[in-house]
Amino acid sequence: MAYIDFAQPLPAAGDGNALPVVRDRIMRTATSFSPTEWQIVQLARRDGLASLRGPGFWTRFKTLVFGPQPHFRLASARLEALRHLSVEAWHNGFAVRPSTITAFRDAGFSEAQLELLLSAITAARHGIKGTLA
Repeated sequence: MAYIDFAQPLPAAGDGNALPVVRDRIMRTATSFSPTEWQIVQLARRDGLASLRGPGFWTRFKTLVFGPQPHFRLASARLEALRHLSVEAWHNGFAVRPSTITAFRDAGFSEAQLELLLSAITAARHGIKGTLA
């Protein structure tokens, strides 16, 4: 989902250049992530693939014996979709399950954001400076 930054003045309507400026602003925001979203990507680096699965028998048994344990799920479905994709990308690179990509897109992220995220994580996994590492 994109938005227009109304803090910046737009060119005059009769200028003829208003549409490209608005389009560029929308594309710039649609292809990046907020600082909170980048923080989720960084935190997902430490999560294991097991954090993506629902509670199994052993987890339910431990909960019964030891009481409730903290869970990995985020309150926002949008951020949870981002976390799922990030965890898989940190562990598997570009080999992310199609269902995870579908959930990522259904959460409102764009194809450009998908490419940006996977590229940034892959670069960070390989130790390229100036990335998430």
